[in-house]
Amino acid sequence: MAARHDLTTDPRLQEELLQARRGTAFFARKLNELTDAELDGGTLLPDWNRRHVIAHVGYNARAIARLVEWAATGVETPMYPSAEARNQEINFGATLSPIALRNLFDHSAVHLSVEWRDLPEANWANEVRTAQGRNVLATETVWMRTREVWIHSIDLANGATFNDIPTTVLERLLGDITSAWKTRGTDTGLLIKVTNTAGNGTDLTLGDTTATDPTIITGPLPAVVEWATGRGRNGIAALGAATATVPAAPTWI
Repeated sequence: MAARHDLTTDPRLQEELLQARRGTAFFARKLNELTDAELDGGTLLPDWNRRHVIAHVGYNARAIARLVEWAATGVETPMYPSAEARNQEINFGATLSPIALRNLFDHSAVHLSVEWRDLPEANWANEVRTAQGRNVLATETVWMRTREVWIHSIDLANGATFNDIPTTVLERLLGDITSAWKTRGTDTGLLIKVTNTAGNGTDLTLGDTTATDPTIITGPLPAVVEWATGRGRNGIAALGAATATVPAAPTWI
C-alpha cells in the first residue's frame, strides 16, 4: 500500500508542518530519555513537574486536533469546554501511570498529525477559534503546535536548550511575543536587539522602536527568546537602563 501524504500542496504550509513534526519528534526524544522515576522531577515551570508538562502537551494535541476537525467538518468543536476544564484535565493527566502518560503523548501526536494530513487543501482556509477566543485560519493550528512542542521540550529540564530550536521558529516566536507585549502596552521603553541572527552579522530589532531612552535587551537569538519566554536571563545584557541588571520580561501568555 502506498504511503499517504498531506493533502495540502502549499510549499510554505508543508514546511510548517515539517517543523511541527520535527518539534514533536524532539519532544518525544527528550521524553524517552527520562526514566519513569524521573517523570516526577521538576521543570522550568512553577508548580508543574514533568508529568504536568507531558500531560499538557498530550492534551494540547487533542485540543488542536479538535480545531482541525472543526475546519474539516464545519461543526464547531472548541479546544476546551473552559479554562477550568483544561486545568483539571492537565492535573488529572499528571496522575496517570508512566505508561499511560507516555501513551497519551504518543497517541495524541499521531492523531493530530493524521488530522493535518487528511485536511483537504481548501479547508485550511476555514476559520476556527483558539482557547483565547481568537478567530484564526486552520493554518494557524500548525504554528500553535510548533511553539508548544519546542518550548515544552526545554521545560522538561532534560538537557534541551533554546539553541536546539530552529532559527525560523525562534524568530517567529520572538515576533509573536513582542507583538503580544505591544498589544497590551507592556513593551513601552523596551527595545530588543538580536545579534547575528543568521550567522551573517544581520541584527533583528523589535519592541518599542520609538522610545527616546529605551532599555535595550541584547544578545544572540536563542538567549533573547529564552529571556522573552521567561525561562532565563543567561547570555543577554541590558543597556541604557538605570541598572545593569537584566529586567524580567513582560508577561507573554
